[in-house]
Amino acid sequence: MITTIMSKFYFFFFFFFVFFVLADGEITNKRIRRWCSTVPHPEPCNYIMGRDPGRFDPKTLEDFRAMTIQAAMERAVELKSHVEKLGSTGKSKRKNIVFRDCENLIDSTILQLNTTLHSIKTNSSFTDSDAQTWLSSALTNIEICRSGSDELKFWKFSSPILSGNLSELISNSLAVNGALSGNSSTNYDTNNHGFPGWVTPGDRKLLQDVGLATASKANVIVSKDGPGDFRSIQEAINYAVDNRVGDGRVVVYVKKGVYEENILINRTMNKVTLVGDGVRYTVITGNRSVSAGFTTYSSATVGVDGSGFMARGITFRNTAGPEGGQAVAFRSASDLSLFYACSFEGYQDTIFAQSQRQFYKSCYIYGTIDFIFGNAAVVFQSCVIYVRKPLLGQANIITAQGRGDPFQNTGISIQYCRILAAPDLKPVLGSFKTYLGRPWQEFSRTVIMKTYLDDLVDPEGWSSWANSDFALSTLYYGEYQNFGPAAPTDNRVKWPGYHIITSPNEAAPFTVTGLISGRGWLPGTGVPFIAGL
Repeated sequence: MITTIMSKFYFFFFFFFVFFVLADGEITNKRIRRWCSTVPHPEPCNYIMGRDPGRFDPKTLEDFRAMTIQAAMERAVELKSHVEKLGSTGKSKRKNIVFRDCENLIDSTILQLNTTLHSIKTNSSFTDSDAQTWLSSALTNIEICRSGSDELKFWKFSSPILSGNLSELISNSLAVNGALSGNSSTNYDTNNHGFPGWVTPGDRKLLQDVGLATASKANVIVSKDGPGDFRSIQEAINYAVDNRVGDGRVVVYVKKGVYEENILINRTMNKVTLVGDGVRYTVITGNRSVSAGFTTYSSATVGVDGSGFMARGITFRNTAGPEGGQAVAFRSASDLSLFYACSFEGYQDTIFAQSQRQFYKSCYIYGTIDFIFGNAAVVFQSCVIYVRKPLLGQANIITAQGRGDPFQNTGISIQYCRILAAPDLKPVLGSFKTYLGRPWQEFSRTVIMKTYLDDLVDPEGWSSWANSDFALSTLYYGEYQNFGPAAPTDNRVKWPGYHIITSPNEAAPFTVTGLISGRGWLPGTGVPFIAGL
């Protein structure tokens, strides 16, 4: 009798236990579905979080943000495993290049997501603007991996990227963080003597003392022919980073000479400064191109991923020529990076401003097609932009901005610059059209402000992508108080996304303060800049 009663008790206990667990799980799933219904891509959100409701159970918007980032990071780790398996199956140059690119880009994405998640939980000086920058970069990395795979027609890499929904998961994180930040990119804490809160007192003193200062401050010296510590720039950088004290800045002085080498400053090489003898004297050159079997990403003569990179008085060059197609002279994914009195020389795709926050001051930039491109938040100030002679039948396009998500806080701003014909284009100016930009991605965003436009710029101003109507209503292209022969806007394109800006309030988000939060990190570098309009 007692055994029967106990059996019934355990039966009812087990029944109610299962009932309440299932009911609680259903409540959690409903909560997850409710949260996921608020993001741009609810399906992958529901799938990832719904399969483990015990771990994904957001109660607040802050919880939901952290969980969307966690979900994206886990999927990125899964994608990395797929890429490693694919990379081990082929030995061809084409496969190896795509593998190296994607491995680096996915690792960078994991780092960006992990940094964001860690900062949300532990960093008191972290801002929502930081998160939007890092998440924007994480998404851009995945798109570059995919496009590089397509360039070299290695679609086995593209397939897991598309089927894994990683881009959609990161896009969800961007949307949630954008809701928390008001989609603002200007909310830096600059009460700490003009520096953001995440710059340490030691860094501030170092930046004030060294900045982009003279070669006497150099940790190592590179010399092509004369006395110096190294003949190779890459070897000098590797040595300086490996032997620095703590996390201090390293300064590499590159004496005059033409250095034929491809350089990579990887994501672990933070706070590297290259100082040359001036753009006429210190030249770093390479000739990689897509036509030679490289991806656009891997074609760069110099590529920088480590944060806080600075350069002064150096020419970065790619000599593949107009026949080489995409051929990058300089690629930067370095957050809070600075380029002062440098020159960038190429034809198609000269500067790949890949991602994060960048500032170019008093630089010279040469090219033909899409020669300032990428998805960074980047300001070019007081630069001279020279448009070169392209191949017969081609048109010149100065910018091709790659913002692919409406919540990415990215864009190209050209301010107080001059846009001129290079010497080789001047004699044949009437044979080639020149446009300010075209949309590389759906939410492309470029603004030209208070810049001199010489008569080479076509009256329409801007070009569509491959004669299509792609992105014409979703892009944002603007002009504000430009001057010169091509500045009148009467005959500009009539696209929904094109804006003749008349209000300073509309122009302000594209200033040094508005786009790259430069008031918080540029003062300590010693480089002059204009914070606003």
